[in-house]
Amino acid sequence: MNSSDHLHIHGLTVVTHIGVPDAERQLPQHLKLNVTLWPSKPLTGLNDALHGTVDYAVVAEHLRELSASKPRKLIETLAEELIDSLLVHFPVQQVQLQIEKFILPATDFVRVSLTKSRPQV
Repeated sequence: MNSSDHLHIHGLTVVTHIGVPDAERQLPQHLKLNVTLWPSKPLTGLNDALHGTVDYAVVAEHLRELSASKPRKLIETLAEELIDSLLVHFPVQQVQLQIEKFILPATDFVRVSLTKSRPQV
């Protein structure tokens, strides 16, 4: 496999209840995700067959559903849960995920970035 083969979803909006103070978790917040997926198989020679690659529409919906599934205090926790789920449910070897949260005054956003690989067996 060419280790540079990857798919990238940029600026995916998810809605979740997140924040350390109880009051912050009361209202839903919109977060932006940037996700890079290194697939288990090369992205070449697909012959236009979806089953040979990672369906990024399904990945996006999975991320939206998991993000909305329960409240969390930390975006770091959400990032780890999302990455772990992608590694389990999709044919990918590595995932990099960035979450942008729009909460601090006088800033564009706060971002956390995590990268994890599938354990080698």
